[in-house]
Amino acid sequence: HLQVMATLVLLLSVLGLAAGGKVLVVPVDGSRWLSMREVLDGLRQKGHEIVVVAPETNIHIKPSENYIMKMYPIPFTKEELDGSVHSFSQDVFEEGSFLERFLKVFQRLKSMSAITLSTCAHLLYNKELVRYLEESKFDVVLTDPVIPCGPILAEHLSVPSVFFLRVMPCGLDFEATQCPSPPSYIPRVFTDHTDHMDFLQRVKNLIFGISSYFLCDFMFQPYTKLASEFLQRDVTVPDLLRQASIWLMRLDFALDYPRPLMPNIIVIGGVNCAHKKLPQ
Repeated sequence: HLQVMATLVLLLSVLGLAAGGKVLVVPVDGSRWLSMREVLDGLRQKGHEIVVVAPETNIHIKPSENYIMKMYPIPFTKEELDGSVHSFSQDVFEEGSFLERFLKVFQRLKSMSAITLSTCAHLLYNKELVRYLEESKFDVVLTDPVIPCGPILAEHLSVPSVFFLRVMPCGLDFEATQCPSPPSYIPRVFTDHTDHMDFLQRVKNLIFGISSYFLCDFMFQPYTKLASEFLQRDVTVPDLLRQASIWLMRLDFALDYPRPLMPNIIVIGGVNCAHKKLPQ
């Protein structure tokens, strides 16, 4: 009988280890959420408990039987959100000189940054919601760090974070993960270069890289201030990004140039593609 009891105790302990975890999801609205939503469906099928935190006014983030939805109010209408995203998408894909494209994107980013920063602040300073998150004892935070609200929350909760993203502006993903990013090899945004460049293209690549830092500082400096105030200590956005345990990068060999990657970066290209049955 003692042997049977010991076996049962061992089996129960193993079952406890195999139980699903509690996942806190802090998504970014738009197409980034549409890709993440499929991952959440897979996590739910594996038995994980999922809580998604999202603003009451959003574009695509809707309730589902696969996760618990926790919403918080923000001072923006759906029309304002739709207009901001649509205008930014148009400007990014418009053709023109580097200066024209840079100025247009800069102006749109000013508008979008004000909305996303305010949305993040309304989440972090929602005392009732944050208290619920603190008491829930999550095992991991899954978030898209392009808006650093998720990383700030993960740091506050002292919970490991998993980043799910396509790309970070200004090469912040390179900086945070310490990936090599020499301008003679890694093309910068808006250059239209490949990873094979002649001397003049490398010079141009270097200049574009320097200019992007000004754009990056404008985008993320307000989050540095917000994070420092909320966490009550000095912290920068790169500091927050360095805390990630895993980076799930939606890179694809057919779309992206070769680049050096660190061991905690996992390439998952294809999750944002349409699922179609191939003919025989």
